Formats: sequence, structure tokens, C-alpha cells
Amino acid sequence: MAKETTTVGLAGLGGVGAQVARALMSGIPGLALGAVSVRDAARARAMLAGFDGPIVAPEALGETCDVVVEGLPPALFRTVAEPALARGRLFVPLSVGQLLAHWDLVERARETGARILVPTGALIGLDAVRAAREGTIESVSMVTRKPPAGLAGAPHVVAKGIALEGLVEPLLLFSGSVREGVPGFPANLNVAAALSLAGIGPDRTRLEVWADPGVTRNTHTITVEADCARFTMAIENVPSETNPRTGRITALSAIAALRRLVDPLVVGT
Repeated sequence: MAKETTTVGLAGLGGVGAQVARALMSGIPGLALGAVSVRDAARARAMLAGFDGPIVAPEALGETCDVVVEGLPPALFRTVAEPALARGRLFVPLSVGQLLAHWDLVERARETGARILVPTGALIGLDAVRAAREGTIESVSMVTRKPPAGLAGAPHVVAKGIALEGLVEPLLLFSGSVREGVPGFPANLNVAAALSLAGIGPDRTRLEVWADPGVTRNTHTITVEADCARFTMAIENVPSETNPRTGRITALSAIAALRRLVDPLVVGT
């Protein structure tokens, strides 16, 4: 019997979305790019040479696609999430931090039979954190260090009037819970939101954000204390050429998450 193809709809063709689209068009057995949603259709056609599928409004992706991948500005999150979940689709958010502000969508998914799949993104070790959660986790903390340019324009930085130009030593921008931190850095802390959802939640997961002129990569260090293990993990992500707030691995993580939906062998929990 021929295997059915799972269609993927992409909301947004930024640095991550465009790379996911090209991977799908290059060929992932069992997956196909079904539709995209962008403001500039002509630009999208030029970017995705050979794509002859529909270009639709964000809310329409769930009408024809089995999986909907969100890669829009945070303010547009619900415009794609809510209709996809209402139709019982598999929803893959890249703006993971927005789930914390729209938690009712998780209950909506429960009601409709939809699922929300959060990619690992720019982190490592979420499998270990999820496994530890099956026992008892005492604490989870994350320290993020980024080049100052990658944090410029963040709402927290703007609201506090913090000058990042010309820094000669690391500057602590934020210390607190993930729930408190994410709104101030909506383009930077999707990784922290994912960590908190994998573990003990956004209120108990501790976070520090540093602007560090001594680093050239987006660096995240996670420390977990649990009854089954104590572990520390660190990753240094190469910033994307098109968006220094995002690491190159973010797009690859989204592609890997889609691939595991159809792969005959899946490794990891």
C-alpha cells in the first residue's frame, strides 16, 4: 500500500521558514510543501523557484495542510495557531514563547484532537529534561549569552534604555523566571520557553540574559538538578546570517522535527 504524503503549510518565509521550505521542496519522503502564507506573494515565488502551490492567508493554512508551521512575528501568532488547532491539525510553533501568553490554545488542542509540537530549536538535551520530569526535578536554570547586536531592539532593552553599543564587558540584562523574561525578549528566548515546557514550567525555571561582547555565538548553558541525575549542558549556536537573534540550528531543528513525523526509525524520546 502506498504511503500517504503529509502536507506541510508554512506561515512565514523568514530565515527559518525559507530554509524549511527549501528542504521540503528538495525532498523529504512522506512530506510535501502544501501551501505558504506570506505578505508578498511575488517575493515568495521568487524565493521558492518551482513552487506552484497556493499562497494563502495564515488562517487558511489549516484548511488544506496536515501540519502547520508558524514562523511569523509574535503579534500574528494566534492568526495562524487558532484556526489550525480548531481544525485538529498538528501545529509547530517557532515562536514558542507565545504559547506562554496564549495557554488557552493548549486546551483548545485537547478539545479538537489537535497536537502542538515544539521543536527543540537552539537547545540540546530536552530529551534528558523530559525524562527527568517523569521523576522529580528540583531546579532548572538557563544562562543565555549573546553578542550585543543579537539583543539590540529587544523590548526589555528599549524599555530600560540600556545602551548596548560599545560594550567592553558582559552586561546582565535580566535575571528572573522564564515567564517574566520572555515578554522582554520575544525574538531571543523561544529556547527558554521550550526548556520550561519540557521541564518544571515557566514560573520555576530560572533565567539570566547577558549581552556579552566576548562571544560571537548565541550561547545557552542549562543546569538541571533532579532525583535521577544532575546535568549541565551548553551549546554555542552560530547566529543566522539573516537574523542574528536566531541560531542557524533553529531551522535545522524544525526540519528534523518534521522529518521524524514520517521516518520509519525515530531516535530519542
